[in-house]
Amino acid sequence: MTKRQPRFCLPLGALAAAALVVTGCNGETYVRDGVTDGDTFYLAERALTNDDPVLQSWVSYSLTRSACQLKAGGDNPARANSFECELTARRHLVDTWANQRALDPPARDDYLDDLARVDEAGFLPEYVAQHFASRHWRMPAGLDERGYDEWRRGNLPRHRPVTRLIGSWNYSRNVNR
Repeated sequence: MTKRQPRFCLPLGALAAAALVVTGCNGETYVRDGVTDGDTFYLAERALTNDDPVLQSWVSYSLTRSACQLKAGGDNPARANSFECELTARRHLVDTWANQRALDPPARDDYLDDLARVDEAGFLPEYVAQHFASRHWRMPAGLDERGYDEWRRGNLPRHRPVTRLIGSWNYSRNVNR
């Protein structure tokens, strides 16, 4: 079993500022497969007014993931994804959940508690690879997928992966009128 490595965790305000800095509102239309998604990620209003620990943990995930997607760019930033992007966002989710739990010890969420257990066991990279991988992702060498599978069967037999985005993609020119 691997020990969890300490990580740097940005406060939500810093994540929001980073997302705004990375956002390139150039007004161009991004299209793939006939679908337009947008060039800017907007947080849901409730993210600013509701201090629920679970919600704020997913806000951290949403901001981290959208900032990474915007940085990756491409034809459609809303659809950009990579192993590194998803892993970074899930790490922020786990770290924010730990911070929220420290502030509000009775807070509970089955999925976030499970994800924290995965991270404590040292299998977060394997978890991301197994449950969220896309065909185009480049996987890092050295993933212990067999070890994760054995651990998961014994510790999370009925686990269902979850993703909750607290916000949506849109075009800045449509919103800023």
